[in-house]
Amino acid sequence: MVSASPARITRGAQMALLAAVLGWLFDGFEIGLFPVVARPALISMLGPGGEGAVGYWMGMITAFFLVGAAAGGVAFGWLGDRIGRVRAMSLSILCYSLFSGAAYFAHEPWHLAGFRFIAALGMGGEWALGVALVMEVWPERSRPWLAGAIGAAANLGMVVVGVVAWMVPVTVESWRWMFLVGASPALLTFMIRLFVPESERWEQAQTGDGAKVSPLKEVLSAPMLRRTLIGIVLSSIVLVGTWGSVQWIPLWADKMTGGTVPGAKATAQMFSALGATTGSLLAPVLLGRINRRTSFTILCVLSLVICGLLFRTQSAYTTQFLVMVFGVGACTAAFYGWFPLYLPELFPTRMRATGQGLCYNTGRLVAAVGALTSGALVQFYGGYAQMGAMITLIYLVGIIAIRFAPETNGRPLPE
Repeated sequence: MVSASPARITRGAQMALLAAVLGWLFDGFEIGLFPVVARPALISMLGPGGEGAVGYWMGMITAFFLVGAAAGGVAFGWLGDRIGRVRAMSLSILCYSLFSGAAYFAHEPWHLAGFRFIAALGMGGEWALGVALVMEVWPERSRPWLAGAIGAAANLGMVVVGVVAWMVPVTVESWRWMFLVGASPALLTFMIRLFVPESERWEQAQTGDGAKVSPLKEVLSAPMLRRTLIGIVLSSIVLVGTWGSVQWIPLWADKMTGGTVPGAKATAQMFSALGATTGSLLAPVLLGRINRRTSFTILCVLSLVICGLLFRTQSAYTTQFLVMVFGVGACTAAFYGWFPLYLPELFPTRMRATGQGLCYNTGRLVAAVGALTSGALVQFYGGYAQMGAMITLIYLVGIIAIRFAPETNGRPLPE
């Protein structure tokens, strides 16, 4: 059974989209913040001779962040199915903004790990809640470009990180202020609570018998379990590719220049994020009308090829390097426009936020293992390029895994 999609775009729907887009933009800022700040922050904390431990701590803190995002996605997703999308989303944004700002006070690498973990709890929850809210209050015909807006907004946040860091270079002496900027989304929670209405589809779902069943129990039981597992596998593949290699590009650029060009990491971040914004915006619009399995396969092939070229052919910080970074960002982030289109199609309304949150954020948990592996590979190979070339072979697995995914193209959101 499916419920009717909203026939028109209401002011409430517009406010929901605005709030979610701003939330995703700040999500992207949170994600892009640490790769830019990491090397100068860790060198300042580790002191003379600490360069060799930067890769280890980068992998460790990234893993903490991803584990936090995984836990937050499940916890806040469940909360959104219980108390409503809007209230839970406000709490998630407040969580990640306040604890991002708290990282200003970090004086040891493990302090950063702790603050990033707690901030990630809220960030992981906001993604699932925002996607569920917007997809439920807008007409079905709008879903492809909405998915693009979701993916683009998060990546635009990474562009903002690069622009800010380019305007005011982040150095060993001046990196803390970036975390204070990360606290600004706390103000967004007031707008959400005042102007964003709750999803009517969610409210209607609370009146049925399904509301009496635990959404987490449902997504982990037959017949939904198969969909949950395939969602976890697909999310894991994409997130390992991004967090295990692409997120390390600013550090790679900084090492290429030996730290003599403070703006190198910010510039690399901007090119990667601009490409990511472009790819995530266009992917669901261009591929939204075709078979979901085919579209995912296309994205895997493109990512595999462009990542192989970048990590296997580039060794200097040049214009060619930056152009290829743009291409890598576009192809690997195109999935983040595809997921907001596909994951909501797997789960009924009463368990949608929980299901999406579990799939996407368990993928982050797997990516945390990938980040730790990446740190170990950097130390083993002595460089970022070899590590990136190895990790991005994960897209070969994606080409196989999508064969087992349910096809949902052309069908309305399930109720």
